[in-house]
Amino acid sequence: MTDIRADFLSTARSAADLLRDPAVAAAWSRPSALPEFSVAGLAGHMAYQILAIPRLLTGPVPQEETIALMEHYSRVGWIGASLDDDINVRVRRGGQKVSAEGHAALVARVDSALAELDGTLASTANRPVRISLWGPWSLALDDMLITRMMELAVHSDDLAVSVGVATPTFPPGAVDTVIGLLARLAVRRHGPTDVLRALSRAERAPATITAF
Repeated sequence: MTDIRADFLSTARSAADLLRDPAVAAAWSRPSALPEFSVAGLAGHMAYQILAIPRLLTGPVPQEETIALMEHYSRVGWIGASLDDDINVRVRRGGQKVSAEGHAALVARVDSALAELDGTLASTANRPVRISLWGPWSLALDDMLITRMMELAVHSDDLAVSVGVATPTFPPGAVDTVIGLLARLAVRRHGPTDVLRALSRAERAPATITAF
């Protein structure tokens, strides 16, 4: 198994452990730390990052062009979109739909998906896969898993903050991959000088170097 796949599975298991926390169930119907997202909706959105993968592996190989990871982030519609733009409304509705059967059912679905991935992910070719919501392109499987690792890490922090528990600790390889991706996206958005200063010179640091 590649390091990316092993790190994805480890990150997904950490996210599943967070999802299983009684604090998540207790706060299920409350607002989350993200605007317009309930805890249930946020949990559903986070869980989707795991639940989508088995379907991608068993579906037909897409015929759309396969693009590089950074090109993918040049095309996605949610970067820079407002809270009320259609893409973000669909994301929130999707999270609510995934979590609609309740906390216990969502935990069970995630556990089932992880058990399936434990048996299949290592042996799957690095073939093209796609999520149709994004647009008419595909990613290589390992690049797709990098995008899902980033989503799992970021939204695990969102969910943990929302329910007042500690953010999970992720494997070092996953941390390196996610921080590396976010750093590249931050450089693309703000330029190398601002990112360099933010990381090394507090007296000259810009107000933000957020990736999105």
